[in-house]
Amino acid sequence: MPEQGTELGVAMPARRRSRPLWRRLAYALIAVAAIPVLLTFVYAVVPPVSLPMLGRYATGQKVDRRWVKLDDIAPVARFSVMASEDGQFCRHWGVDFGAIGTVLEQEGGPSRGASTIAMQTVKNLYLWPLPTFARKPLEVPLALWANLVWSKRRTLEIYLNVAQWGDGIYGIEAASQFYFKKPASRLNAREAAQLAVALPNPIRRSAGAPTRRLRNLAGLIMNRARNSAEYFSCVR
Repeated sequence: MPEQGTELGVAMPARRRSRPLWRRLAYALIAVAAIPVLLTFVYAVVPPVSLPMLGRYATGQKVDRRWVKLDDIAPVARFSVMASEDGQFCRHWGVDFGAIGTVLEQEGGPSRGASTIAMQTVKNLYLWPLPTFARKPLEVPLALWANLVWSKRRTLEIYLNVAQWGDGIYGIEAASQFYFKKPASRLNAREAAQLAVALPNPIRRSAGAPTRRLRNLAGLIMNRARNSAEYFSCVR
């Protein structure tokens, strides 16, 4: 008689062993990494919602964000943000390796960031909860990928619509309405510069009530934006 578990005297194959833990972890990491890669294609045509906004929605906190197209944002506002945040925006591929090299070569180690607008955008969309030491190495490839998929105009459009300008205030349209009671299309040079200099720390820096130091910085950005407008032709 055939043994139990055999058919016609031929032994049935043993049950396949489960995949090793390292392989399952590798598959999980690949799946997680694929999410921002695929979302970048989606966000090329669909207005995205940033992770900080999702975090506030999930906890029942107020979010004020009003999506506007780039053409509905005053050119002076575009130029002011670029002059303040990423002066080489039109010239690099999403990452300013020259600025990164300068920061790394500073005596005593890096004392300031070298994030581009593309890097800040992917951080807000995909990497916000991660600590800096884990986030920074991921920003570079994601920024390069975003720059490949999106046009420069689309990158700036997304950034200006997801950047935070206060507690629960996201995007330049909401910020313009909150601080200056006007649409972003009607911002003047001074207002645009005040919004730009508030970006590094929008909770402590108020675009509507800037300190003397911020007013001085805004004056510098006004001059820089006016004198550098020709370098920002990629977003005209």
